[in-house]
Amino acid sequence: MDDVKMKIESLSLSYSRGAPLALKDVSMGITANSVTAFIGPSGCGKSTFLRCLNRMNDFVRDVYIKGMVMLDGMDIYSPDVDVTNLRRRVGMVFQRPNPFPFSIRDNIAYGPKLLGERNRSKIEEIVERSLISAGLWEEVRDRLGEMATSLSGGQQQRLCIARAIAVEPEVLLMDEPTSALDPIATARVEELVRELKKDYTVAIVTHNMQQAARISDTTAFFLMGELVEYGPADVIFTTPGDKRTEDYITGRFG
Repeated sequence: MDDVKMKIESLSLSYSRGAPLALKDVSMGITANSVTAFIGPSGCGKSTFLRCLNRMNDFVRDVYIKGMVMLDGMDIYSPDVDVTNLRRRVGMVFQRPNPFPFSIRDNIAYGPKLLGERNRSKIEEIVERSLISAGLWEEVRDRLGEMATSLSGGQQQRLCIARAIAVEPEVLLMDEPTSALDPIATARVEELVRELKKDYTVAIVTHNMQQAARISDTTAFFLMGELVEYGPADVIFTTPGDKRTEDYITGRFG
């Protein structure tokens, strides 16, 4: 039986009480050590849903959420949950690369230091391991003291992935991580995502259906706040069970 890392039950969200629902009664499971892709047209709720998985929507004033999001059986919306620790366990990589205005080394070391790591040799080990995992070490090993903003866009995004995994999360959320990248950099990140699932559970929002088909094990199709269909990627892209899914993936709308 598949190991479900995160289980979502009857999740609904609006940006204020009484406002139209941005997410409507979404239920699904996210399997450990796999890539789950969320697809759908702009405004369908896929990024909103992704942000629910580590409570990033807490930063939105008056947001109203009901339902449950379970991480290894723990309800992440329980009032006694340490949200800082939750976001260590469930990391996030954003749409545009957002390196901190520090050196390459200090970008990676930031999270471990924030969590209390003070041993310099241990920090250096974390920096090297994280950059190796992100496929960036050979490109920057002699430039660790340089500003992170000196890197190319694709390198910056891989740096942000390295920064996210430096605190050893269990789940890695990615919100359209290649939308600002050129095709070569996109291919590098896609290759990296496939490698990362060996050690992490990956959930990715993508506007690119071909990308979802290439990298995901499971695909979920959202439309107007509803989860229309989800299942194995090869099934979703070849024999979907819902006509709305078929219409979307064949380009009839979206």
